[in-house]
Amino acid sequence: MRSSQLLSAVAFAAGATAIQNLLQIPQVAHDVRSMLDEFQKYTNYRGPTGTAASAIITARPEAELAVAATSCTSYWLEDIAHQGTSAFNADPAGYQVFRNVKDFGAKGDGVTDDTAAINAAMSSGGRCAPGSCASSTTTPAIVYFPSGVYTVSSSLIDFYYTQLIGNPNCPPTLQAIAGFTGFGVIDGDPYQSSGKLGYGSTNVFFRQIKNFVIDLTLIPPSASALGVHWPTAQATSIQNVVFHMSDAPGTQHQAIFIEEGSGGFMNDLTFYGGLNGVAFGNQQFTMRNLTFYNAQTAITQIWDWGWTYKSIAIYNCSVGLNMSAGGTGAQSVGSITFVDSSMTDVGIGIATAFDSTSQPPSAGSLIIDNLDLDNVPIAVQGPAGATVLEGTTGAITITGWGEGHKYTPNGPTEFQGPITPISRPATLVSGGKYYERSKPLYGDITLAQIASARAAGAKGDGTTDDTAALQDFINAAAAAGKVAFVDAGAYKLTNTLAIPAGSKIVGEAYSILLSSGPYFNDATNPKPVVQVGVAGDTGLIEWSDMIVSTQGQQEGAILVEWNLASPASTPSGMWDVHARIGGFAGSNLQLAQCPTTPSTTTPPAPVASDCIAAYLTMHITTSASGLYLENVWLWTADHDIEDNTNTQVTIYTGRGLYDESSTGIVWLVGTAVEHHSLYQYQFANTKDVFMGQIQTETAYYQPNPDAKTPFSPVDSINDPDFATYCAGQTGNCDGWGLRVLSSSGLRVYGAGLYSFFDNYSTNCSAVGNGEACQANIFSLDATSDIEVYNLNSVGTTNMITRDGTSLASYADNINAFPDTITLFTSS
Repeated sequence: MRSSQLLSAVAFAAGATAIQNLLQIPQVAHDVRSMLDEFQKYTNYRGPTGTAASAIITARPEAELAVAATSCTSYWLEDIAHQGTSAFNADPAGYQVFRNVKDFGAKGDGVTDDTAAINAAMSSGGRCAPGSCASSTTTPAIVYFPSGVYTVSSSLIDFYYTQLIGNPNCPPTLQAIAGFTGFGVIDGDPYQSSGKLGYGSTNVFFRQIKNFVIDLTLIPPSASALGVHWPTAQATSIQNVVFHMSDAPGTQHQAIFIEEGSGGFMNDLTFYGGLNGVAFGNQQFTMRNLTFYNAQTAITQIWDWGWTYKSIAIYNCSVGLNMSAGGTGAQSVGSITFVDSSMTDVGIGIATAFDSTSQPPSAGSLIIDNLDLDNVPIAVQGPAGATVLEGTTGAITITGWGEGHKYTPNGPTEFQGPITPISRPATLVSGGKYYERSKPLYGDITLAQIASARAAGAKGDGTTDDTAALQDFINAAAAAGKVAFVDAGAYKLTNTLAIPAGSKIVGEAYSILLSSGPYFNDATNPKPVVQVGVAGDTGLIEWSDMIVSTQGQQEGAILVEWNLASPASTPSGMWDVHARIGGFAGSNLQLAQCPTTPSTTTPPAPVASDCIAAYLTMHITTSASGLYLENVWLWTADHDIEDNTNTQVTIYTGRGLYDESSTGIVWLVGTAVEHHSLYQYQFANTKDVFMGQIQTETAYYQPNPDAKTPFSPVDSINDPDFATYCAGQTGNCDGWGLRVLSSSGLRVYGAGLYSFFDNYSTNCSAVGNGEACQANIFSLDATSDIEVYNLNSVGTTNMITRDGTSLASYADNINAFPDTITLFTSS
C-alpha cells in the first residue's frame, strides 16, 4: 500500500513537510481533522475531572472481577519452549521475541498497577518505538498475557510488529482504573508532541490483538474513556475481544477509535455499553461478527472509501449505524456494504446524509443485503430526520436496499430504494448466510499436541537451508495429527515446500518462509515456493500467522500454489498468511539494491534484473476447491520498511492472485493484492467466488515501464497481452486491478481498485486532474457473470471495461476522493 506516500493526515493538516514523494490528499486531511475536532475529548483525555472525578469508583467487589486464573485451562503457547528468533536482527541470539508480561513484573491480580510492567514487556530489546522509528521487521514480538485481571492506569503503548495475545480459554482482562489517563487502554499509534502520529497510519503493518476483555467500567461514565486507538493498515487484526463500557445515561465511553489508515480486518468482537460502540475512519476495512449491546450508537462512521460489514448484530441501541458525517453538502463516508446482519430493539437502523441533491454525487453509497430487523421503527433515516425506509415494531428482513449509482450493466442510474440483491451461489452459503470461519485459536489443544519446527531441527536463521528439515517436520506433524508450530524466524527454502492434506500450521510473530537460489529463478520453468497438495489431492489444511517471501532475484517463484480440493461445507483456510516481496531486511531487495529510477526511460533502458522478485504470488489451480482466505495481503513492496523515511523502491513481480479453479468455491474475506505488473486479481474459467472488500494498488513505477515490461504474456495461464490490448488506446496502459475471463458466480461485496501514480508522480490522481493514472483497471469479458457492490476506483479514467469497451467513466461517479459505483451487474 502507499504507506510511504500517504502523508499522515494529521501531519498534513498541521502543515508538515512530506519526507519522500508523499501523496497528499486534502479530502482525507479534512475528514480526519473534522474527526479529531469532534473526538478531541478522547484524544486529549487526561483522566476524570469535575463531577466525573467525584464519581470515581475506588474499588470493585471481587465477585465482579474476571474469572480467577486458577479456574482456567492453560494455553500451550504459554508453556511451550520459546526458541523463536528474529533472523535479521542485529543480535538474533540475544533478541527476545516471545515476552510473557509476568516475566516483566506484571501480576494480573486485579490490584497491582501493571502498566509499567506491560509497557516494559512491549518495549524491551531496542524495538521500533513510535515517534523514533518509522517501521521495522527486525524487532517482532509476541506480548503474551496469562489469564488474570491486569490493572492499568495509563495507556499500553503498542509497538510496531507486535502481536498482543491472551489465553483464549480464559481471556485476560485489561482493567482501567477510575483515574485512568491516556488515549486508549491500548494505544496502537500514540500522538507525539508534534501533533503527528508515532507511525504513519498507512504504514502500520503486521500486528494483532486477540483474546482479551477490556473493561472501562471503573471509569466514571461522564469521562471520555477509550478502549483501543487503532489507526492501522494491511496485515493487521483484532480478534476475540470483549469491551465493557458504562451504559449509564450520558455515558461517554467508547471501545475503538480509528481516525485514519488503510486497513485492515477485525472479527469476533463484543461491545457492551458506550456512547459509541466504535467510531471509524479509514480508507477501507472488512469487519465480521461484531455484536453490540446497549450503546447510544453502535457504529459511528466518520469517513471511508469502502467498508464491508458482515454478520453484525446490534441490540438495544438508539442508532445502529450512523454514516451521515459531513451532512448533505459534504458527505465524508464514501460507501458501506452491510450484509448478513441483524438489529433488535434499535430506534434508527441506519442514518445517512444521502439524497437526490447531496454532494459529492456518489458519496454515501449504501448497500443493505439480508438485514433482519426486530423492533426497529426506522430502518433508514435521511437528512433532517426524514424517514427514507420505514422499519417495523415487529420483525422483517430487508433482502435488498441501497442508495447511490448503479449500472445493470449500463448506467449510471441514481437510486435510493429496494433492489434485487445479487444472487448467491448455493456453494458459498451456510444457513442462509455466506459461509465464514474464524482463524483457529487452538485453545483446546494440549502441549502434547503441538510440534515445534525448531525442536525438529529447523534453524530459522535466514542463512541455513531449512528445506529438508522443515519438510520432514511438516510431514511428521501431519502424520501424527499435531499442530505444526513454526517458531519465529526466517526459514530459507531452496526447493519447494510441500504441505500435505491434514496439516495444521501456525506461525509465531509472522514466521517467514524465504525462497532463495537458482531453483526459483527460471521464468521459463516456474516453481512453487509453497505447494499445498498436488492435483487430485483432497482433504483439509489450516494455515495461519505466517509470511511467504523471496530473497533476491527469483524470476520463476510462485509463492503459493494451491492444488488441494476441500469440501464446500468445511473448506481449507488461510488466515493472516501474507506474501511480502522485497523491502525488508534479508530480502536483498531493499533501497540499496532496488532504487527507483523515474528519470530513466524504460525501455530503452533495461529493468534492474536483480529486482525481478517473483513470477506469480498465489495460484489457485484448476484442481483446487473449497478454500477460505481471510485477512491475506499479497504485497510487492513499494518502499523499504527498514528505511526510517520509508523511501520508495522498484521491485518487479509478474502476477498477483490467479484463480483458475474449475470447481471454484472460494471465499476472499478482507484480502488485498498490490503492485504486481500484469494484474492484481485474475479469475479465469472459474466460478462461485465470494469477495469481501478486496483492495488493489497498481505498481507505482508504471508506465515506466508499462505493463508489457518485464514480463512477457504466457498463454497457458491466460496472461493479458498488453501489446495487443493497448494498441491504439489513449492513456496509460498499466496492470489490471481486477480481470475476469469466462467465469461465473463471482460476487464482490466491496472493492477498492486504486492507481495513485504515474511513474512515481501523484498528479494523475489529484482531485480535478481527470483520474489519469491509468485508462482501465477492471476488465471482464462478455461471457462472465460478476456482480459487484460498492466498486471504488482511484486514478482511473474508465472504471469498468467489457471486451475493451468502457461501461463506466469516473466522471459520472465522483465521490470525496475515489469514484464509486454502488451496484454493478454484468447482465
